[in-house]
Amino acid sequence: MAQWDLTSEETPALWPLIAGDGMAPTGVPIGFDTLSGGTFYCDPLGWVTDESVAVTNPNIFIFGKPGRGKSALVKAIILRMIRFGYRSLILGDVKAEYEVVARALGVEPFRIGPGLQGRINPLDLGPLGLDWERQDHAEIARRTAVLTGRWLTLIRGLVGSQHVPFGPTEERVISQVLRHVSGWDVARSTITPITIPMVWHALDVPTDDLITSCRYASRQTFLDATRGLRDALGALCAGSLRGMFDAESTFQIDWRAPIRTLSLRDLHAEGNEIAVGIALMCLNSWGQGMREVVEPGDRRIVLRDEAWMQTRLSVEAVKALDASLRLSRSDGDIQIVTYHKPSDPLSAGDAGSQAAQIAKDLLHLADVRILLGQDQEVAAELRSLLGLTAVQQNLVTDWAMGWPGRALWMVGDRRFKVQLLLTEIERELTFTNAAITDPVDAAGRSSKDDG
Repeated sequence: MAQWDLTSEETPALWPLIAGDGMAPTGVPIGFDTLSGGTFYCDPLGWVTDESVAVTNPNIFIFGKPGRGKSALVKAIILRMIRFGYRSLILGDVKAEYEVVARALGVEPFRIGPGLQGRINPLDLGPLGLDWERQDHAEIARRTAVLTGRWLTLIRGLVGSQHVPFGPTEERVISQVLRHVSGWDVARSTITPITIPMVWHALDVPTDDLITSCRYASRQTFLDATRGLRDALGALCAGSLRGMFDAESTFQIDWRAPIRTLSLRDLHAEGNEIAVGIALMCLNSWGQGMREVVEPGDRRIVLRDEAWMQTRLSVEAVKALDASLRLSRSDGDIQIVTYHKPSDPLSAGDAGSQAAQIAKDLLHLADVRILLGQDQEVAAELRSLLGLTAVQQNLVTDWAMGWPGRALWMVGDRRFKVQLLLTEIERELTFTNAAITDPVDAAGRSSKDDG
């Protein structure tokens, strides 16, 4: 029998998934670690504060082929985290998968779509607009900077989705428009709520003061230079934003509810992926605004479902998602982003482009990455984008494909082979294959009962 002398530092190179100590039993139980046999717990914020775990942000990226259990896993985390004081915000329930969870918790989901009455203003002032007139100069300056940053990020993304360049000149113009429309340059003691159609109108029918502040010699020069901006925002106001994101918000949000979900089912049913991506970008901006003032101890899970629909719009759309994810540590939120496969973010642009590079960097904004089952064709992506070894790749493309809910959990620099376990109630709330004819076992459970 051959024998080798190896140090503990060298051994993992040959046996990269040898069972070792599991994660500490903090947070919510997810299932069991199939290597150690123990219960596996999920505690993203706890991992950030634990110096023994190499996690610096609580974001979670979940990858999985459809039918491998992405939504079941997300719903299980949402439901189980309620016991620890977490509330959930679903910023764009694309396929209405979370409506049943909301109703089970006694919360009626909000619906946004063509012909529906509900409106969301992505330029909503949010809590920063409260008591504006009572603030001193320094606080108003701080709030102004935060609002301007969020609004510019959104408008840059919206304009980019129409394939119109947005450089320093366009940024200056939009900044001046925002100041004029909201009234910052008239009286700092008050602020006027604004909408995207108001921004477009201010560009299309500019005042003399706006033209001067933007440093154009004449009205015609201004109109010629801003034609791209005006056409992009005008097309959006008449198209993808119309009747959904073009007026003041109509929803009265109860932030004490255990979950709040904004359904895009009606919009998704039309089959326009670009419109859905734009809607997700608007909801992400609005959701960020609602969280710009957070009470101590207000813990929230923010789900960004089907994020590939947003990131493939343009490089500016990728930057918008990037900006939101970077705030999670300071906000104390757990941001969950779902994709089908690791290369989905890279669909934002051609290989080697700025958009693809920024999208690739998104993968580093989550120290917790969960890999559910994938086809063999994705193995190369797992190696090049996530640095998986051959053994780890095989787990994702072979073992994890054997049963829904199986996943390789990447927590910092540690790897865990985990099987999700659902209660009977959770199975009912997470089943999303009702429309598919599927044999059931003697207990009435579908073989695809995975979310």
